This record gives sequence, structure tokens and C-alpha cells, in this order.
Amino acid sequence: MTSFQGALWAQLALALLAVLAAMGAGDRRRNLAVGLTTAGLGVAGCITGFAALAGADDALRVDTALPGLSLGVWATPLGGLFTLLAGCVAVVASLYGIGYAHGPAASRTAWSAYAVFVLGLQLVPLAADVFTFLLAWEVMAVGSTVLVLAEHRLRATVRQAGLWYAVMTHLSFLLIAAGFGILAQRAGSVQFSAMAAAHPSGMSASVAFVLLVLGFGAKAGVVPLHVWLPRAHPEAPSHVSALMSAVMVKMGVFGIIVTTTLLLPEGPTWWALLLLALALPSAVYGILHAAVASDLKRLLAYSTTENVGLILAAVGLAQLTKDSAGGVASTAMAAALLLTISHAAFKAVLFLAAGSILHATGERDLDRLGGLARQMPVTTIAFGIGALGAAALPVTGGFIAEWVLLQSLIHADARTDRLTTALLPAVMGVVALTAGLALLTFTKAFGIATLARPRSLGAQTAHEGPATMRIALLAMAASVVALGAAPGATAGVVDRIIPGAVASHGVAGISLPTVGASLDPIALTLLAIVLSLPIVVIVVLLAMRAPRVHVDLGWGCGGVRTSPRMQYTATSYAEPLVRIFGDALAPTRDVEVTQAGDSAHAIEAMSFNQRVSDVIEDRVYRPVVWMLKALGDVARRIQNGSIHRYVAFSFAALVAVLVGVLR
Repeated sequence: MTSFQGALWAQLALALLAVLAAMGAGDRRRNLAVGLTTAGLGVAGCITGFAALAGADDALRVDTALPGLSLGVWATPLGGLFTLLAGCVAVVASLYGIGYAHGPAASRTAWSAYAVFVLGLQLVPLAADVFTFLLAWEVMAVGSTVLVLAEHRLRATVRQAGLWYAVMTHLSFLLIAAGFGILAQRAGSVQFSAMAAAHPSGMSASVAFVLLVLGFGAKAGVVPLHVWLPRAHPEAPSHVSALMSAVMVKMGVFGIIVTTTLLLPEGPTWWALLLLALALPSAVYGILHAAVASDLKRLLAYSTTENVGLILAAVGLAQLTKDSAGGVASTAMAAALLLTISHAAFKAVLFLAAGSILHATGERDLDRLGGLARQMPVTTIAFGIGALGAAALPVTGGFIAEWVLLQSLIHADARTDRLTTALLPAVMGVVALTAGLALLTFTKAFGIATLARPRSLGAQTAHEGPATMRIALLAMAASVVALGAAPGATAGVVDRIIPGAVASHGVAGISLPTVGASLDPIALTLLAIVLSLPIVVIVVLLAMRAPRVHVDLGWGCGGVRTSPRMQYTATSYAEPLVRIFGDALAPTRDVEVTQAGDSAHAIEAMSFNQRVSDVIEDRVYRPVVWMLKALGDVARRIQNGSIHRYVAFSFAALVAVLVGVLR
């Protein structure tokens, strides 16, 4: 038995052991027992992913009770990368869950579903055929659905989120199954290797491509199929939200990459345009809603839509330039993989930090937080590092990934292709806009939540969580810095999948041979420090020479007698952005003024409420839901309980079948 096969059997055994521990352990020991077991499951997934990345040309096939149907997995470098990501995040999230899970999230059902969810995440990228893929996909979907609904008895919004998530998840499943069905019929086999060797083309290939992209895009959370994401992520337990955002949505990205590089590598230009048409609006729409959101977990959920949009923009650029000279396509695909890796790291730490804040304060609303830096220093440090990664600032993995994406855009050969010439500036504009808005978004999130003064009793009495939560936060934050300070290791991983696209200069440097660009993030950081240090020294010296004068003013220019009401809130911080993009965000505002007595000028109290709803959900999905409800009401009238009517329906159906057969 090879190491790849041994790790696979270990995954199955540990998942079963975790379920048994969840069902059998008492309330006091369940978190520890299942958390450690699922952490071991994550370690086994890491070993499987490493083995696949190392080039283990291995596979495993298991026969089932159904004749002619077997389930198989295979080791591919691309699948190994995504399995490795799933394993690493699962280890950290499981350790975090030991101290975090409580109430319904710590029940037997929730922990059992968690183990099933982690197993599904690790098996999806390893599937060698359609049946295995769909089975692992459904295992992942069912486990995550149960976890989203874990706290349904506590909040009505959880039930609504679970319903939206279940509907969109099964829509994704149906689209993917239909796309795979077309390709399997053309190839005469359900094996992915046979489907790739069939080289499908024509109308059937285009239909399969559209179905697969939409199906995987729904799971990835692309606009306009994103509506489940800002609902489900905030309502799930935070360690589950970290797995869903950092890993589960990447399974949609994995499916699109497999579709474009393995199953349908040759296609018309409009395939690439379809990817860009989904990617660019997702990036802009996601970061706009993240920038104006005041719910911390909802903000992070919309940010995931933006990140997925950038990843798919890189994949679309790779497809658009695959016939161009200079190897830009391979650089763009490398950027997609680097964006995937970096997003898994910083989004996991951000959701875990949000969970720590919720655990300590009971608040998700940024307008009611503040001043957490003193009470929760570990969470603040981890949150700050995650925010730096999300804003793509040095020295983080997000900076490296977006630098590679920009290099692919800059060096794309657009001189012989008018379409590429027209599209590249638009793509670069979207990347630049999202980078600026991401900086604004996470400056707001970090500053409003952790700095200034507390705005609620929960923020005033906040405290750090248990040791397992702090260890998980610091470990994930360290990975964000490691990916940015030492990108050589990540370059080696990507080179296993796309040979020649990236190269490492030792541990700290990275280069792009196909476009002739290189970057040393540590040297860049040292240069920035050297250039800014003289300015800092001069300012400090001037400040020290100035005489100190103490003036006790009645008002104090905001420095004396300040209260939280005098500080910026998340809503006020984003107000200029809401005004600029008002047409796209469509905010609703309510202002209530209470007059003092009978006076027309004196005001006793004033309240302001602003709500930014999802325009796509309100104007696209809600009319569809209303129409479906109307059809349901009509169908309910038809089913009146009359046996004569039901016999007539059966007879009409039989006649229709006979007519179809005879024709």
C-alpha cells in the first residue's frame, strides 16, 4: 500500500471515528474528542495532498454492491493542492472548534455533520470519475447544510439562510450532473481521463461548458448565483464559516479549472468571455457590498465573492490568451492558484477572528464594537494580519498573488488580438478598483472593531477565548505572513501543477520566467523601511523639541470628555461610498426626529437607519420566488382529494406515454 492509499484509508477511518466520538462522547468531552479526531482527519488530508503534489501516479478503486459501478480516486497535482488546502484549514478550524463550539453547534448532530463535511471537502478534488465526484460533492453539501442550520432554534434568520443555501446547493448539483452527463455520453465513459481524451467539440461541448461553469460558479458564489453566500456564512458557526469560505467555495473554483484545463481545454473565445462576464461583476459587486456592510461576517462573506471574482478573472484571462505568445496564459493560471492559496489563508483567519469577537462580545455589528485591542490582543493581531492579506498589502500572500495577476495583465500580448486589446484595460481597471475598495473595507473592519472606544457593554467586557482558539488564530495568521514573506515554497507547489510558470529564488524570492518579472518581498519591505525611517526620525525629533503645554479646555477639541457617540461608525465611514455608488447599492434610509415639546425647532432625539439590500436578490430572485409560490397555490387547488380527478390524471399520463411511444 502506497502512502497515498494509506492516507486515504486513514481519512475514511478517522471520519468514521469522529462520527462515533460525536455520537458517544458526553457533553463535556465531545468538543475535545471530535475536535482532535477531525484535526487528525485534516492531517491525513494534508498527507494525501502532499503525496499527490509530489507526483504520486497512484489511484484507488473500490467496488460497490451495484454491478458495474465502482468508486475511484486518483492522484493529480491539481487535486493534491486543493486537498492539501482542505486538510490544513480543517486542522486549524477543528482545534478552534474545541474551544468555540457551544450550544447547538456542539451537539452530536453538528459534530457528526462537521466530520462528514471535512471528509467531503478532502475527497472532492481526488475523484477520478463522475459518480465518485458527485457522491463526494453531495456529502460535502449535506454536511454543510446541516451545519448552517445548527442554530435554527435560536434565530429565524438561520432557517431562511438554510433554505436559500439548500436550494442553491442542489441547483449547483443538478447543473454539474447535467454537464458531466453530456460529456460522459460523448466519451462513452464516466472516467475523467476518458472524458478528457474524447476531445468533445461542437454544440454539445458548449452546452456542457455552460452547465458546468454555472454549476460550479453557484458553489463558488459568483454573481448572480451568490445569494446564498451572504446569508449562510454569517449564520453558520464561525469555524464552519472559515471552512466554507476558505475551502468549500474553492471546490467551485477547482471544478471550473478542471473544466477549462482537462475536460474542455479547447474551445471558442466566447467561453473565456463567459468566465470574465461572471468574474468581473462578482469582484466589483462583492467588494462594494463588503465595503458598506456593518455585519462583520456578512462583510467577510461578500469579500469572498470579490476574491472568487479575481480568481475567475485570472482563469478567464488564461483562456483568452492561451494562443498568445509569451506564456502569459500559464502566468495567469498560476495567479489563479496563488490567489486561491492566499485567500484560503487570510479568509480563514478573518472568519476565526470574527468568531472570537462574537464569542467574547455577542456582537457581529461593527457599529456596536470598538476598543477590542486592549481586551483581545491576540485576536486583534490575527485580525490585523488577515486584513492586510485581504487588502493585498506587503508582506502577505495576497500581495504576492495580486502581483502575479497584474504581471499577467501587463505582459499580455494584445497587439494581434483586438478583443484582448479592448478587454485588458477593463480587467486591469476592475483589479485596481477592487484593490482600492478592499483597502477601504478592511481598514474600516479592523479600525472600527478594535480601535477607539467600546460602543456596547459586550465590547467593554470582551475577553480572549480559550487557548485552542488563540493557538488556531496565531497559526493561521502566521501562514498569511509566511505566504508573503517566503513565497518560494508556494512557487514550488504551483510549479508542480504548471511547470515553468513560476520559479523560486531561494525561499524569499519569486520570479515569472515567461514574462521576465521577479519579486523579493523581504527586500521590498526593507527598502520601504529604509526610505520611510528618516521621515519618522525627523518627525519624532521635532515633536520632542516642541514644548509641552497642557491646556484643560471645556470642550477639548474632541480629546477630552469623548464618548463613543463622537467616533466614526462602520455606517458613517462607508457613507461617502454609498453616495457614490448609490445606483448600484440602492440604499434605503429612515430618519426619525422627535421634537422637544411643542417646539418646531428644538429636537429632543434623532435616529438614523440605513439598509443596503442585495439588489440582485430583490429584483431577480424575489419575483421568481413569488411566481413559484403562486404556481404552488394553483397546484394545491388541483390536488383537491378527488379520486376521480387523480384517476383522470393517471389516464392522461398513460395516453401521453403511449402516443410518444407509437410515434
